[in-house]
Amino acid sequence: MQRRAFSVSAASAAVLSAVPLAVPGLAQAQGGQPQAGREYVKLDRPAPVDAPSGQIEVIEFFWYSCPHCNAFEPTFQGWLKAVPKDVVVRRVPIAFRPDFVPQQKLFYALEALGKVDALHSKVFHAVHVERQRINTDDTIQEWIEKQGGAVIDPAKFKEAYNSFGVANKVKRASQLQDAYRVEGVPALGVAGRYYTDGSLAGGINRALQVVDFLIGQVRGGKA
Repeated sequence: MQRRAFSVSAASAAVLSAVPLAVPGLAQAQGGQPQAGREYVKLDRPAPVDAPSGQIEVIEFFWYSCPHCNAFEPTFQGWLKAVPKDVVVRRVPIAFRPDFVPQQKLFYALEALGKVDALHSKVFHAVHVERQRINTDDTIQEWIEKQGGAVIDPAKFKEAYNSFGVANKVKRASQLQDAYRVEGVPALGVAGRYYTDGSLAGGINRALQVVDFLIGQVRGGKA
């Protein structure tokens, strides 16, 4: 989902701004060492990182309404299971327009309540499979209430959703998005120094290979 297409409707953007999950033959052709300027970009000015010293931060930039983020989610989940112990992975919801903000708040409210593991994938499923509109304050709260109190307390969610802490995280997300110069989602940032996405790498699956390479560069002090 590329940034330039967001001047049109979200439905049109889904068609016009595809970031490939894979380009037949291209990933194989690019199977060697990733090249700077082609498959990833080294930032001129480092982006802020929250990872502790000695840890390597990887960020996944996403948007709940992006069909490519939805398609990428199972692959990303599988990749997460094999992440080395010195790698810290964070998800960061983007906002190319002001009307993306409610979904940013949705994610950070789930995070504040420790419900990302339980409900993150369910949000994607509701939006892309069930075709539910979960993109405003009211529709988000309605969806949360449908999950049942045993899954998530709607009152606590509403409090978190409207909290100062979530507002600060939304602001921080926008700053990171700009610092990494995110042009489309899903996209990946490494150690505040590198950026890649499906367009650069020739497919988002290849982008994960690029991230693995960049983690090795950072770990080896070659960044």
